[in-house]
This record gives sequence, structure tokens and C-alpha cells, in this order.
Amino acid sequence: MTTAPLRVAIVGAGPAGIYAGNILHTALRDADGATSGVEIDLFDSLPAPYGLIRYGVAPDHPRIKGIVSSLHEMLDAHDEGVERRRIRFLGNVEVGRDVALDELRSRYHAVILATGAIRDAALPIPGIDLRGSYGAADFVAWYDGHPDVPRTWPLDAQSVAVIGNGNVALDVARVLAKHPEDLRSTEVPDNVLEGLERSAVSDVHVFGRRGPADIKFTPIELRELGEVPGVDIVVHDEDFDGVDPASAPNNQLKVMLRTLNSWRTRPAIGATRRLHLHFWHAPVEVTGDGRVEGIRFERTAPDGRGGIVRTGEFRDYPVQAVYRAVGYFGSEVLGAPFDARRGVVPNEEGRVDGIPGLYATGWIKRGPVGLIGHTKSDATETIGHLLADAAAGRLAAPTEDGDITALLDERGVEATTWDGWLALDAHERALGESHTHVRERVKVVPREEQVAISRDGVLTP
Repeated sequence: MTTAPLRVAIVGAGPAGIYAGNILHTALRDADGATSGVEIDLFDSLPAPYGLIRYGVAPDHPRIKGIVSSLHEMLDAHDEGVERRRIRFLGNVEVGRDVALDELRSRYHAVILATGAIRDAALPIPGIDLRGSYGAADFVAWYDGHPDVPRTWPLDAQSVAVIGNGNVALDVARVLAKHPEDLRSTEVPDNVLEGLERSAVSDVHVFGRRGPADIKFTPIELRELGEVPGVDIVVHDEDFDGVDPASAPNNQLKVMLRTLNSWRTRPAIGATRRLHLHFWHAPVEVTGDGRVEGIRFERTAPDGRGGIVRTGEFRDYPVQAVYRAVGYFGSEVLGAPFDARRGVVPNEEGRVDGIPGLYATGWIKRGPVGLIGHTKSDATETIGHLLADAAAGRLAAPTEDGDITALLDERGVEATTWDGWLALDAHERALGESHTHVRERVKVVPREEQVAISRDGVLTP
């Protein structure tokens, strides 16, 4: 095996990167449970860890807390008998800007790319670029307090279309339809809460190209949608022709179809906000003169072979805003090969094509599909190949000595650390406790403020 300690850099501190680091460290423990010699540095362009768990999940998802706790334990753990953490976190460091990928490769035996997919996938229809048309990822980043997006969001539309039938589409629709007072107990940032309190939204329409039996939601997401206080759920009988929950291929889909069917007969409460679910609608064009005024769809139908066909029937809906939630797309990592069509780093089971010692895991490896469980198995595969390459002597030894932090300091990069995150975490929790409506935390949004708190070790607001 490569001369110990094996030095590995991981680019991306979301679940994919953290799981990869933890799996690698665990694999290199000896029979007594002590580390057999691995040093892992986890880089992220953001000052705080957790990636899309912190900046890509709606703030009213309590189940995410369990995932965060698990990730926290992995990063907070120390090697037994050694005064250092198993994985060193270095935030506010953008690979390709603050340090080149080649500079990492010269200082580590291996580099793992775990940068995920944060951009919206394209929806190539006429009018999609009109004012009032947005990508769901941008809206999610806003309501999750991402430091690199504007602090305000235009919420002047009364009727809104959300295109997509996945969990992100439901998150966007739920946040748009939900009354602000029902978000006050969450970690939603203050600027977001203020924006939502001024929202003019009364009707949110969610459109899917396929039928109810082809939804990509999860049961918990759908159940949460039906539990939003003060919002009427509207579904349409014509979309359920021939849909039989009993014939669904798995229990998860059976549960969701039963839920949707129950909404068909649920009486309206006369709420001031309504959430409409439409199926068998393929987007054709966003219409308007300079800004969004409506959206046109073509009705679809099953083709009998698991696909859909266009019917030639068109329907127009007057809306003043459109959110496309048709998937995420990866971003290029400077210095690494990139498949611009698929939005991934070309690789073979995690080994990046043509570059020994460079690996990929998570969405930048396989595209933005799958849940947390897939991320774990994905990281296991990649780490397995990395360890095999190390054992076979295929990993080149670092050609540059010295700690990477010395290079970052020399360049004036204000890197944040795990201890800095603990300070920021404590600061946000203290803000929540002192809030008029006591909350678990209030996120600090500005990057410079996050960095200052992290580097100064401020523990109270």
C-alpha cells in the first residue's frame, strides 16, 4: 500500500463528501480500532458544512435533523488516543479559485470530487427566460439562506406555476403556499420570513408530464403537503382515470396514490390559499409580453408501454410566475474533465477518466438522482477503488510538502474550520433562543458575517 499516512483531499462538504471521508477512515482502522494512517482534508466553498442539507432542503423538514446529527458525529469525532479529528474541515475555500485542483493533487495521494449538482437543469421551451420565470434551485437557495444569492425574492405573483413532479417541486410549492406564521418556528432566515410575509401568492399550480402513478415524490413529502394549515388542496378527477392504487407495483406508491385519492373527496375549507396538483401536462410555452403572463401545456396520455404520448389538446393557465423544478445539473470543477451534456465528471465507478488519483462521488459522479442511501453506497464504491489503487501502488506520492493551510494563509484565504463551525452553530442557536418566536436556530446569511463569527470564535449574538 501507499506509504502511510495516506493523504486524501475531498472537495465538497455535503453528505457525499462526508460519507466518503468517514468510509475511508473506517476502512483504514486496524484490528484494535486505531487509525492505520490516513489524513483527510474536507474542502468546501461555503463557510459552513453539510452542502444541500443546509442549503437545499426546505426549513420545515424536521426529519433532516437526524441526517445533520449523523454528519456532525462523523466530522466531530477524534481518533482514539490522537489529538486530532478524523476529518479536517476547511470551509470558505473554492477549489479552482483559491487553490487549483493540480495544487491539491500535488499535496495529496488522492483527490475526491464531491461537489454535487447545484444548478437548475434547463427547460428548453419558448418564454422560459421571461421575467418572472425562475429556477427552483435559486428559490431554494434563497429560502435556505445561501450566502451567495440576493437577500430578497419577488413574490408579487398571485398565481404561480411549478413545473415538476419530484420532491423539490413539492418543497417549492409548499413554501410558496404556506402561511408565514407556520414557518416561524423553523430555521428560516429572518429576511426570508419577511419576504414571505409580503407574498401575494394565493394559488400554486404544480404540473407533471406524467400521471399520478409516475410521481417522483416520497410519501412523507406528500403527507406534509396535505398537512399545510390553511391551504386547500385541489386535484382533478380526470387525471385519475384508470389509476388503481391496488395495482401499484410497490407499497410506497400505493400509499401515495391512496393519499391523492383521498384528496379528491376532501371538502374545501375556503382557504385563502390553494395548492393545485395537475397531471398529464407537458409544458409547451411560457407566454407574456416581457414578463410571465401565462403558461401553455399539452395534455399527455399513457402510450401503453410505460411512456406518454402528446394528445394535441392544449390548455392555458394565467399565472404571473413560473418555477421550473425539473432537476439539478452539475457544475464544472476547474482542472477536471466535465461532461457538459450530462453535468458530471466522466468516470468509471468513481475513477475519473484519464487522471490517476482523481475520483468522484455523489451527484457529480452519477448525476442528481437518488436519496441519501444512494450517496452512501456511491461513496463505498468510490472509496473501494481508491483503496485498491493505493494497495496496488497506483497512487503517486505527494510532490509538495507542507500543510495546505500555509498556502491558503499566504494567499489571504480566510478558511474556516470545524471549531469555527461550532462557534457559528452556537451563534445561530443563540439567535433562535433570543428570537420573539423561540426557534431552534436563525441562520446567519451574509458570507462575511459567517466567516467573521467562525474565525473569531464568537459564541453569542
